[in-house]
Amino acid sequence: PTDGVIVIDPVQLKGKKVYVMLSCTFRYGRQDMDVMGVAFRRDLFLVTRQVYPELQDKEKLTHTKIQQKLLRKLGNNAFPFFFEFPDNLPCSITLQPGLSDVGKKCAVEFEVKAFCGENQDEKIDKQSSVRLTIRKIQFSPEDSKLLPSAETTFEFLMSEKPLHVKLSLPKETFYHGEPLKANVEITNSSSRNIKDISLSVEQVTHVILYSNDKYVKSVAKEETSDSVPCGTSLKQEYTLHPLLAYNKDRRGLALDGRLKHEDTNLASSIETSLKYTLEHSFSSHDISFLKF
Repeated sequence: PTDGVIVIDPVQLKGKKVYVMLSCTFRYGRQDMDVMGVAFRRDLFLVTRQVYPELQDKEKLTHTKIQQKLLRKLGNNAFPFFFEFPDNLPCSITLQPGLSDVGKKCAVEFEVKAFCGENQDEKIDKQSSVRLTIRKIQFSPEDSKLLPSAETTFEFLMSEKPLHVKLSLPKETFYHGEPLKANVEITNSSSRNIKDISLSVEQVTHVILYSNDKYVKSVAKEETSDSVPCGTSLKQEYTLHPLLAYNKDRRGLALDGRLKHEDTNLASSIETSLKYTLEHSFSSHDISFLKF
């Protein structure tokens, strides 16, 4: 949910109404092209509430603690508003631009806009409106008992027995900045020797516009000289660090904000599939470990 308080001056309104709008927009081009009749944007969600004159007595409404403090501090000309996000909306995401992408943007943005007018459908005058860009983030429960794992079997030519590989994680949810520990189990019953093992965390971004585009970027990699000769097995834990700090110059990475924000991180994932692909409606993270 999103809540806030707006302060108005009834004298300057001159009988007009005050509305607050919450919008979710997908941008995919230059912002300055909007004034040339070409709008590189698509509204994913749009809802408007009338704040003044009040449709319901604000004393009878349920307010958050912050709203209660602001209403007491700002006086009678302060009015609360409240919005609920639909469950299917994505979080705030921005694709990291390259050096040549000046002015270009590919992002999902959320904005709260307050404006006055005779009705909510009339054209909004910039001088009679204020806007604030916000970020929609997500939290994941810590009590998940699911332990993600994936395994596969390789059969080689001229080898009677196969190679079996299993990857597992100690938990389902990892927070930003937290090391990702991956447990690898290899049983090499084949006639081939494994010379080294490489693990990587890949961010998979799906951008659905005119076509279903897919971008795969490695955000963490661990290369080892661990070997598994034929007829032997290996059980080892590896640690990877998928951090934005190591990928700031990578064009096309999905972030949960803009690079200039100090608390920006790599975009989060929200679901787990059987292939151990952490799916997001806009981005996901895969662990690749089968490199021999």
